[in-house]
Amino acid sequence: MSKKAIGIFDSGLGGLTILKALRRTLPHENLIYFGDSANVPYGSKSKQTVTRFSIDIARFLESQGVKMIVVACNTASALALPTLRKQCHVPVIGVIEPGAKKAAASTKNGRIAVLGTEGTVKSNAYATAILKYTPHARIKQQSCPLFVPLVEENWTKKPAALLIAQDYLSSVRRHRADTVILGCTHYPVLKKVIAHVLGPKVTLIDSAQTVAQAVQTFLRENNIQETVGKGKLTVYASDDPARFKRLATHLLADKIATVYLKKLNA
Repeated sequence: MSKKAIGIFDSGLGGLTILKALRRTLPHENLIYFGDSANVPYGSKSKQTVTRFSIDIARFLESQGVKMIVVACNTASALALPTLRKQCHVPVIGVIEPGAKKAAASTKNGRIAVLGTEGTVKSNAYATAILKYTPHARIKQQSCPLFVPLVEENWTKKPAALLIAQDYLSSVRRHRADTVILGCTHYPVLKKVIAHVLGPKVTLIDSAQTVAQAVQTFLRENNIQETVGKGKLTVYASDDPARFKRLATHLLADKIATVYLKKLNA
């Protein structure tokens, strides 16, 4: 049975929502998480830049001997996944397909909204994936660029978070979407605020658990799932590991022993 770790990366702290689900679903797996805190946010950057960052991180994770890579970043999944799959020597799983599939299965009125970064929205990756599962869906995409810094700066409980959410979500309410995809791994940290604005009748799709289930299925099918022993977590950040550790511990509600500094290639 393989003892290799699963590599996970995100532009910053948001991917910790997926890391948390992976730890819960696959407690015996070793996990290596990389948060690109030096370059957050990815959402406003070009496809070429996001792809370059993603390849650099994937190469680092491969150098650590991982058996697969989870792209725990919607922007990187939308813009860089095909290139990563071509260039990596291990399997790569993104976050968009599982979330789109769950949204298509959840909607009752066929009106789905996608909240995402500018890069994710412009890519139309979610819309394309949703229409594969429900061709007649009416899809509204809304970029929410200030959500990421709100999470990264731990401002999710400040009045500004509610005011910004009300502004961004006004178009979603007009669309009468009954299902809303949190199309950035940072956004589940704002789930209570988003739910408050949209109301109890709207289903929020957080792809963390669906991604964890997709990873588990892949491991089982390839007979590389760990079933004994407690998994080890190793965390890297590309900038200010002390700050990353402090905020990561807050988001995970669990102590991280050490966050190692690993700078990307310039």
